[in-house]
Amino acid sequence: MTTKELLYIEDALSHEKYFQTVCNETINKIQDSDLKSCVEQLNQKHQQIFKSFCNLL
Repeated sequence: MTTKELLYIEDALSHEKYFQTVCNETINKIQDSDLKSCVEQLNQKHQQIFKSFCNLL
């Protein structure tokens, strides 16, 4: 892999971790159960994407 490709992967992983962090912070603040469920699903999706990236490596 080239340096540029490795930097892209590192950037993508960082973004997915950031999205997970934001989702977790938001989940803790939301009172509405439907909205909370939606954000929890988003969080799970970002966890899956992160794992998929890692599996590719």
